[in-house]
Amino acid sequence: CSVIFFFFYSSYNNAATEPETEKRERKFDPSRLVFGGVIGASFGDMTFIQVSPQVGYAFNQYLTAGGGINFIFSSQKFRNLSGDVLYKHEYGFAGLNVFARAFPVRFLMVSAQPELNYNWGKIKFSTPNTPDAKVDGSFVPSLLLGAGIVIPSGGRGGLMISMQYDVL
Repeated sequence: CSVIFFFFYSSYNNAATEPETEKRERKFDPSRLVFGGVIGASFGDMTFIQVSPQVGYAFNQYLTAGGGINFIFSSQKFRNLSGDVLYKHEYGFAGLNVFARAFPVRFLMVSAQPELNYNWGKIKFSTPNTPDAKVDGSFVPSLLLGAGIVIPSGGRGGLMISMQYDVL
């Protein structure tokens, strides 16, 4: 059973309609906050849980920047031919990210997202007298570059569908 949700609420339309006098004042405008991220889960012999919320600020209709947190947990059971569990891998990642998204046209988006995540894990054996093996935790940097499309959802919001690739 797998369930994956992707959401990103954006208020990117605000900048196009604001008067010139407001643009010059450069005050913080809470209506320009954008919220989004990823929530996903899959359960069974392969379990996967991800919660990665983000918050940003739409500076204008072309540029949004912000940050977020990452949490991912994954486990996988390995079975023999008769179905008995031999061992189980468990891994986790937690960290921080910042992002910048540019919208060259209203429905296209390009992005850069540097991250720093800490990973940990262990292998649990089902056989008696076999100790668990721990994976040494470490910090893992990444730089995600990507592009996508924006599907308007009425009002000021929209759904973004994107692909990112870690260039590090």
